[in-house]
Amino acid sequence: MRYTSSNTNSISHWPIHDRPREKLAKYGESSLSDSELLAILLRSGVKGISALDLARQILAKFKTFRQMSHT
Repeated sequence: MRYTSSNTNSISHWPIHDRPREKLAKYGESSLSDSELLAILLRSGVKGISALDLARQILAKFKTFRQMSHT
């Protein structure tokens, strides 16, 4: 199940099995999307935007982690 900032602002309100950190701990990094991995590194979003939604916005702009380092 995917959530966006329109559903809830905080990942802490999501079911435990949908949270990126918990998925990482249970299934390993290969089970996570790039957006979920970046959300873990970001640790928190900004007002009205979850860390995962913020990560998606960043990746939409830069496309890949590698391209982020070339700016």
